[in-house]
Amino acid sequence: MICFPNAKINLGLNVVGVRPDGYHNIETVFCPIPLRDALEAIPLRQGTDHFSSSGIVVDGPLENNLVMKALKLLRSRYSFPSLDIYLHKSIPFGAGLGGGSADAAFFLKLVNDLCRLQIDDDTLRQLAGELGADCPFFISNKPVFAKGTGNVFEDIPFVLEEMFFYLVKPDIAVSTREAYAGIQLKEPEVSLKEIIRKPVGQWCTAMRNDFEESVFLKHPAIGQIKQSLYDLGATYASMSGSGSSVFGLFKNKPQIPDTLFHGCYTFIHKLAISQ
Repeated sequence: MICFPNAKINLGLNVVGVRPDGYHNIETVFCPIPLRDALEAIPLRQGTDHFSSSGIVVDGPLENNLVMKALKLLRSRYSFPSLDIYLHKSIPFGAGLGGGSADAAFFLKLVNDLCRLQIDDDTLRQLAGELGADCPFFISNKPVFAKGTGNVFEDIPFVLEEMFFYLVKPDIAVSTREAYAGIQLKEPEVSLKEIIRKPVGQWCTAMRNDFEESVFLKHPAIGQIKQSLYDLGATYASMSGSGSSVFGLFKNKPQIPDTLFHGCYTFIHKLAISQ
């Protein structure tokens, strides 16, 4: 069985406080985008679990891969055959796109369906929450207002008329720890729940990503990409999550000079959302 874990973007992100456990409370709007990995699992008649990957190189020890952590978590609670697991990685790392979290959450759903474990969605979200703050979002995988650590969701009335979505990921990685280290906490004057209801043309003056100030200071090239997207005619542009990817929403397909984002990963898609 095969599935296609997709990335997400953050339409705005406010860091609103520090929790007793040391983590931060945020508010954000998660939105899925059609940039996808491919993930396959095949039951084995004998032998042990096997994992292989292609595409973007998955760095680090195998046991740190979120798919393998999801497998270990499921095996601690459910019985199912050994699996041959294959991941083709297309979603960039260190980009604020939730690629690893998507792979883990989709793997939980994949094994649940493949092995008929009959795990309900609430339990899947609880399991996903043990793997990472972004992971539960990908169980339902639809636009939501998120608070807490990004794990408490509210449905929102949200319509994004057909626009061109353009993503730029420079050859820069920003760790979540690095992004939070430069944060200045402040309560938002207007909640993202209210801003997201406004026309996209008003987002650029009302919506913000609190990580941008410190990340752009340390990595000016990321801030320059955002400005370049506005220069090209973007209606709204923002860094996603803790970075380093930046996206722009355009009414018309942007004409991008070949040399403008040289050395960057880019992705363009016509996007329309009705929630």
